[in-house]
Amino acid sequence: MFEFVRHWSRRSYDDPRIAEQGRLVLVTEAVNSVAQRQAATINAIAHEIGIDQSGASRLVKEAVAAGYLQTQPAETDTRRRDVTVTKSGLAMLNHAHQWQEEIFAQLTTTWTSRQRATFHQAMQNLLETSHALNP
Repeated sequence: MFEFVRHWSRRSYDDPRIAEQGRLVLVTEAVNSVAQRQAATINAIAHEIGIDQSGASRLVKEAVAAGYLQTQPAETDTRRRDVTVTKSGLAMLNHAHQWQEEIFAQLTTTWTSRQRATFHQAMQNLLETSHALNP
């Protein structure tokens, strides 16, 4: 699995625009995911991505500037900023997910529908277990 992830992550080194868009997708997807479980603060986003708070803060600022995210003071603690995905961010994520599905379909052209469904369920189980082990 690590080889697969490394292979696809190397694509971004060839074109800085792809790398920048990849970072925007990464942080927007992280905010979208975190927001389904808890308030999407900079610290929660940093934890979700696996980077330090300052790196997450920079990524959020870039995504805010691109119009994909917005920040507002938290209701309970005005020193904290809550981050949400904008309509533009949701549209971008939808496009990114469609691209991922297209690539998945290309990579699995020899698979049966059952194999695809089994793989999808196994990945979903891994994600759920991962969140349970490391909330």
